[in-house]
Formats: sequence, C-alpha cells, structure tokens
Amino acid sequence: MSGRWILMLGAALAAGIAVACGSDTATSPSSSPEIDALRASLAPYSSFALAKNAGYSVALTDCMSNGDVGAMGVHYANPSFLDGTADAMHPEALIYEPGANGEMSLVGVEFIVPFTAVPKTSSAPVLFGEKFIVNEVFGVWTLHVWTHRTNPSGLFASWNPRVHC
Repeated sequence: MSGRWILMLGAALAAGIAVACGSDTATSPSSSPEIDALRASLAPYSSFALAKNAGYSVALTDCMSNGDVGAMGVHYANPSFLDGTADAMHPEALIYEPGANGEMSLVGVEFIVPFTAVPKTSSAPVLFGEKFIVNEVFGVWTLHVWTHRTNPSGLFASWNPRVHC
C-alpha cells in the first residue's frame, strides 16, 4: 500500500467519518467466540507503545467526536493490513481514547476495505455476521467493533457515547 494512499485515506477519514453513523447495529451481541478471540489477540495493544511497535503507527484521524451521539477516538492504522481483505484477527485500525497526561486507552477497532478492492456496487463485505457500511467520503467499507469499551449503542455501532475526546 503506497504512502500516498494512506495519507489520502487518513485525510478522508478526518474529513467525513460522520457519514457512516446512520446505519449502526444497536442490537448485536456483546460477545461471541469470534469477538472473544479478537479481544484476546488485542491484549498486547492495550499498551499504545506496543501497538505502535507492531505497526499501528499511522494516525488516520484526530479524536473523532459527534456530540451527544458519542465519539470514536483516534484511529491508528497498520499499513500492512490495508490490503483490501477483512481478517477477523488483524483489524486495519486500532481506536484509542486520549486521556490526561497523554496516555491512550484502547477502546475498539475498525476494519476497512477500500472500494478499489470491493467496489461499492458489490455486496457489502461481512465479518462476525455483520455487514460493513459504505462510506462514500472515504471510498471504503467500514466496520467498527468496540472490543475494549462497552457501547450501549451496540457492539458494531460507529459512535460510542462512553468514549470521549
């Protein structure tokens, strides 16, 4: 994946992530064997330093917030995973909530599949039994999973009212 494509994706994410918030799943279960396995695989990344060392070093966004609907946090991508495939154990981006004194708390992940890999005219990619949602602004399919911060709006909702910027 070229550095230019990553920068364009980051700019697009920062400019219009709110577009994707309208079709969230609020009734999804909070756990399943697949989600539990994903959570377990992310254990080392509760350390932001370890996540950066493992390749999640490209900040795609600043902390994203949407008023009373909630926030997402800061998305850090691993460029080697931005390959057009959705792998349940290797999310393209980890989402961190910034805290006091600069610490970062892992709150969830985002799976990203660009339209160049799966055109928006195709059927949506599916992971964990959930369809990805179209994000026209970014030119990608996205799926959030709140692995480390419970979300009353749903496990796969775009915004989490328990995350703050």
